[in-house]
Amino acid sequence: MATCPPYPTHPTGPTGGALRHAHWWQKRWVRYGALSTLLALSGLVILALVREQTGTEGFLVGLGLAVLPVPLLVVAFRWLDRVEPGPWRNLLFSFAWGACAAALIAIVANSFATRWIATATADPSHADTLGATVIAPVVEEIAKAAAVLLVFLFRRRDFTGIVDGVVIAGVTATGFAFTENILYLGTAFGTDQLSGDRGIASVTAATFFVRVIMSPFAHPLFTVLTGIGFGIAALSGERQHVRRVLLPLSGLLLAMGMHALWNGSSSFGEFGFFAVYAAFMVPTFGLLTWLVIWTRQRELRTVREELPAYVVTGWLSPSEPYALGSMRDRRVARQYARRHGGRTAARAVAQYEANATSLAFLRHRGRRGRAGADFVVREHELLHELWRRREVARPALEHAVAAARVWPPAHGHGAPPGHWQPYGSGYAGYGAAAPSPAYNPYRT
Repeated sequence: MATCPPYPTHPTGPTGGALRHAHWWQKRWVRYGALSTLLALSGLVILALVREQTGTEGFLVGLGLAVLPVPLLVVAFRWLDRVEPGPWRNLLFSFAWGACAAALIAIVANSFATRWIATATADPSHADTLGATVIAPVVEEIAKAAAVLLVFLFRRRDFTGIVDGVVIAGVTATGFAFTENILYLGTAFGTDQLSGDRGIASVTAATFFVRVIMSPFAHPLFTVLTGIGFGIAALSGERQHVRRVLLPLSGLLLAMGMHALWNGSSSFGEFGFFAVYAAFMVPTFGLLTWLVIWTRQRELRTVREELPAYVVTGWLSPSEPYALGSMRDRRVARQYARRHGGRTAARAVAQYEANATSLAFLRHRGRRGRAGADFVVREHELLHELWRRREVARPALEHAVAAARVWPPAHGHGAPPGHWQPYGSGYAGYGAAAPSPAYNPYRT
């Protein structure tokens, strides 16, 4: 087996420090066991509560209709996370928290608050309106934000920026909306059973149209604002304590405000719902979509700019930073590996791409003085993961670059000054070998 190359010079910033000895409550099996038990109990309780309110038949109808948008939303959030895909266990936890724990907290707290307001004011209709527009947004957004906070605190390696915050928050809210839709659709079906309404004029059809067709992204949209706050906080230095607290709180307050506006739209007149939908929900959805895609392009640029340091020391070949900085080349590399080595080889290339991206982000934080005390340990782990898979991944990535057959741009033709050197003069700032002529840095 080939000897590992020397490690690169570490960037300025926190690059050492002994890791603390973990107490028993910090051990992984204790955390997983406690969370699994909590989520399982929450799921059983929420199942009993929803079934009691909707009846067995209503529950099954609600479940069948509520599940329809879930795969589309999860796939959409997973697609946004393609540059540095987080582990599936984080998404499973987030969805389960939203569907079980957060939904249970919301049902219990909202019911208690609404009954208390009705008793205190002797006005049940006013209590329902106040509960929907004030109490529910606060309770529900805090309950969903708890999942984002837990991943941010205990899965910090997987939470490195805005896209991670958006994905975790969005999947959590998708789980919450799933359970809430079962409740609403099941209750609507029960109402139709009592009244004898059928077809498109039924309450079930109207509820399905509003909640599943028109606004399946409503809950994810609110909670994504909280996720963005946590994502920006993740980009901050560990000593910027005020910033790391205020940003998530600001995102949470924005989520509550948007949620309250949405819930209160029905009280704005006959067309209040459609006015809020058109004036606020759709533009906000478009703006956040643009933000996430723009952030993903920045992440690809970070990969292209940071990985050449590992070319110099021999951990990567000269063409790999270019292939790893292009979503097209990554896809071509996985397809090549699958054709020549089967699914196992394709998975190895996918893991290689993910580890290389994590390495680039880690070094980027280190250069900006925002890396944690375990920077060196984490860097070594990632480098060795790459080294184990290099024999499968390197030929696939080099094939992807060669298949593009596009020359890199020279200065004055779209390349940023100082970032590219004419072919044959080596890496700008690194002194490594010239990149392959097949690379185009602007492919995504």
